[in-house]
Amino acid sequence: MKTISMIVLSRMKTAPAPSTWLAIVGILLACLAFAQTGSGTASTAAPPSNPTSQSSSEDRPLCIVWTSGDPDVAHRMCLMYGHAAKQNGWFSDVHIVVWGPSARLLAGDKSLQQKVQDMAKDGVQVEACIVCADSYGVTQQLQDLGLTVRGMGKPLSDRVKADWHILTF
Repeated sequence: MKTISMIVLSRMKTAPAPSTWLAIVGILLACLAFAQTGSGTASTAAPPSNPTSQSSSEDRPLCIVWTSGDPDVAHRMCLMYGHAAKQNGWFSDVHIVVWGPSARLLAGDKSLQQKVQDMAKDGVQVEACIVCADSYGVTQQLQDLGLTVRGMGKPLSDRVKADWHILTF
C-alpha cells in the first residue's frame, strides 16, 4: 500500500484537492478488498468461518474520530461507514466522536444533523469534544441534537488502551 500511495502522490504536480484525496482513499480501499479476497472483485459473501478471528474483531468496539470539516468526507466516508458498521453488525459497538472542525460543520448542516440522529436511533453512540464545541460556539446546538458533549481526551485515550478499533476522518 505504501508503494501505491507514493506512486500516486509522486505523479502529482500540485497539492491534491480534497476530492483527489477521496479518490486516493477509494483506490486504496479497492486494493485492500482485492488483497483480502485474492481476486479482482470485492466479495460480498461472508468471510470464511474462523471463530477465533471473527469473535475477537466483533467483540472489539469501533471508535470513529471525525475531525474533518469537509462535508464530502462526512457524507461519503465517516458517517456512511459508521452507520453501515452498526447496521451490519461489523462491530459490537460503534461510537463517533465529533472533534474539531466537524463540530462546526455538524452544527450548520441540516442533512448531517438528520444523518447523525438516524444513526443514534440505530444505536450508534455519537459524542462531541466540549473544548472544540465551546471554541466554535456550538455546544448547545450539539446537545440539542442529542449528542453527549464532554471532554474527550481521556475517553479516547482509554479506548486506545483498551484496544478498540480506532478510525479517523
